[in-house]
Amino acid sequence: MAETTPTQTQPEPETEIAPPKSGRKGIIFVVVAILALVAAGFWWHSTYFEDTDDAQVNGHLIQVSSRIAGQVIKVDVDENQKVEAGALIAELDPRDYQVAVENAQAALATAEANANVASVSVPLTSANTGSNLSSAGADVSGSQATVQQAEQQLKAAQASVTQAQANATKAQADLERYKPLVEKDVISKQQFDAAVAAADAAQAQVANAMASQQAASDGIRIARQHEAAAQAQYKYAETGPQQVAVQDARAKAARAQVQQAQAQLDQAQLNLSYCKIVAPEAGIITRKSVEIDQNVASGQNLLTLVSLENLWITANFKETQLRHMNQGQAVKIEVDATGKTYTGKLTQIGGATGSVLSLFPPENATGNYVKVVQRVPVRIDFTNLENEDPNHELRPGLSVEPKVRVK
Repeated sequence: MAETTPTQTQPEPETEIAPPKSGRKGIIFVVVAILALVAAGFWWHSTYFEDTDDAQVNGHLIQVSSRIAGQVIKVDVDENQKVEAGALIAELDPRDYQVAVENAQAALATAEANANVASVSVPLTSANTGSNLSSAGADVSGSQATVQQAEQQLKAAQASVTQAQANATKAQADLERYKPLVEKDVISKQQFDAAVAAADAAQAQVANAMASQQAASDGIRIARQHEAAAQAQYKYAETGPQQVAVQDARAKAARAQVQQAQAQLDQAQLNLSYCKIVAPEAGIITRKSVEIDQNVASGQNLLTLVSLENLWITANFKETQLRHMNQGQAVKIEVDATGKTYTGKLTQIGGATGSVLSLFPPENATGNYVKVVQRVPVRIDFTNLENEDPNHELRPGLSVEPKVRVK
């Protein structure tokens, strides 16, 4: 019995204790290997990547407003409706603006007619002033010749007066000599009567010559008046270039009025086009406040359009993560809502930390300073969003987790 007992107890440790020792070693080896892989993966990830879960999708929120005042006659969109760029959102009553366009068209037609008349008047004025100058010059020359002729006639009349006076003096002297002779019957009565008649004729010739002299004087005065008028007309004709310049200025002013009328017509047509309010780009309608029959003012917000075309990521990285981050580095973006991964690139690093840009920045000079790791906003742009998100599943405000490849 002493020999059988040891033989029965020896196999038990060999079959029950040895296997657990080898299993523990295998488990320990696997655990160590896993820990080593995890540590290597963590080291590799922390060395070559920087990530954060404090990030979200950003986009443009466009406040769509009316550019003119008017009454809404139609609303073409609903809340949360997706629209394309240029899609009709609402319509205003266009009748007042159509009347303004018609008035502007009439004003433009009137201005164009006035401009045509003024433009035609420029060459006409130039031609008329040229002919007037030539005619006035001829009139001046003619009036000067008339004055000279009148002066010659005056001189001739004065000579005639002198001659007539001399003849009258001689005739009177002869008559005085004949009087005593006729009394003494030295000469005949017929001779004396002839002397009296000759004296009277000489006096008549003096009167006639003096009348001619007066007429010549009046002719000179009239001729000089004509000359003065011709000189004045000539001086006026010499202002022809100035008259042409004035007419040309009027033509330019008329053309400027045409441009002004055209600008008013363009503005009226623009205002008419503003009666149709369209989406500036593709997006989703939110915060719609416009209704039919509502009177809206210029600049009044009607709704908010969430743009789906220009999206980017704003990621708030810790300041300790920025050491190896630079513009242009590739980024993988994981979106919580869709579970998809998108590609991007780092484009901008914020100019200040979020705490500095907050409404109430911290006052570290108060004495109760506690060092806190700050975060800096970093902009990440999508590089292939059209192909990666063709259905526009991304929305501003969605949480994302970007991973920046820093090495």
